Amino acid sequence: MLTKLPETSDKGESHGFENAEEISRVIDSYSSQLWDINQKIHQNPELGYQERLAHDNITSMLEDLGFKVTRHAHGLDTSFVAEAGEGGRVVAFNAEYDALPGIGHACGHNLIAMMSIGAFLGVAKSLDQRRVPGRVRLIGTPAEEGLGGKIPIIEAGAYKDVDACMMVHPGPFTECPGFTGDAYMPTLASLKITVRFTGKTAHAAMAPWEGVNALDAAVLSYNSIGVLRQQIHPCNRVHCIISDGGLRPNIIPGSSALDCYIRSPTLAMAEELFRRVKNCFEGAALQAGCTLEIQMHNAYADLRPNKPLATAYAQAMSEMGIEVRCDLSSSGVPGSTDQGNVTYECPGIQAYVGVHAAPGANNHTAGFTAVAGTKESHDLCLHAAKGMAIAGLSVLRSDDLAKKVKLDFEDDKKRRSLPSTARMFDSNAGFC
Repeated sequence: MLTKLPETSDKGESHGFENAEEISRVIDSYSSQLWDINQKIHQNPELGYQERLAHDNITSMLEDLGFKVTRHAHGLDTSFVAEAGEGGRVVAFNAEYDALPGIGHACGHNLIAMMSIGAFLGVAKSLDQRRVPGRVRLIGTPAEEGLGGKIPIIEAGAYKDVDACMMVHPGPFTECPGFTGDAYMPTLASLKITVRFTGKTAHAAMAPWEGVNALDAAVLSYNSIGVLRQQIHPCNRVHCIISDGGLRPNIIPGSSALDCYIRSPTLAMAEELFRRVKNCFEGAALQAGCTLEIQMHNAYADLRPNKPLATAYAQAMSEMGIEVRCDLSSSGVPGSTDQGNVTYECPGIQAYVGVHAAPGANNHTAGFTAVAGTKESHDLCLHAAKGMAIAGLSVLRSDDLAKKVKLDFEDDKKRRSLPSTARMFDSNAGFC
């Protein structure tokens, strides 16, 4: 059921919502810069870890506005950090700006970057004007699309002192029917695997008995996983392609490969399922007489939204007259993101904002690329930037809210470690 948003904070303590109009005015004062950076990113799509123009344009904009910026942060050429404020708690906003191959910003990362930049500016200006303790941090996070750019940033310690981390993802209104967006949207964990079988080449007509067919091992694996799907819980996903099936029909393939994704409601459940999928690979290798090599790529953890933080964001949007869905029992969406890894490190959310997209123009389509570049989408997402800023300032100013955010995060650590049988029936586990 939908959570009931509190009308006032506990014990009469302000969460900062009375500053909604003030923050809105601050962010509106940067409207020309935010539109400009949005368009620069959208019109110059760059793939993961190659976002040099986006990196330089964003950091130059922030430096021109007087902020101290660390370029090429966390050992990554296209990451950056900007921070404002002193002492107190830390609120972070993640900015994504990588594009998809062939179809540009079909996931709207130009809008994600703009929203996080806008939220950062709103909180930074408010902290400066009010001289209250607290810090706001903007983290440039490259390579979300499959490459896990936030993972090395986590490993570099960027979130160790963060009390709350937020970002908002755009998409069609069809994902939030009846609302303008969604404050609480979990995602699945995802393991990415490449499997290579090695056999022995031979002439397929003259002496096939001299070969060891690696393609047979790939096909046996693919079919075994298809059978396994009958015995796994519907909340799980396993999808594979044969990425290397040989060179020519008259050559017994001496090498073959599969790329495989495993998705589950939690990272621990995905790892449990991998052990069963691995049996399919090993059995196929044994049957075909091949050797087997398994390469694990980056693992995206399930995104575990912090309930008080999601509620604060929803209330902030409501203060502006914008109603977003905030169903704390929602199973979310069956996609995956490296923002999930961040929610394992610190309290965080990835909210959702709806934009007007024609039927079929969903995320990761060329149709959505066009939608992501419109002024209408920009203006809708600007509201979400304001909502993040209001909620972020609330975490910095309200001891009560900050305590609730931390307690929920600590409680969630316990839920993650439940045995799989218990997680199946955990209302917070996702698609089970």
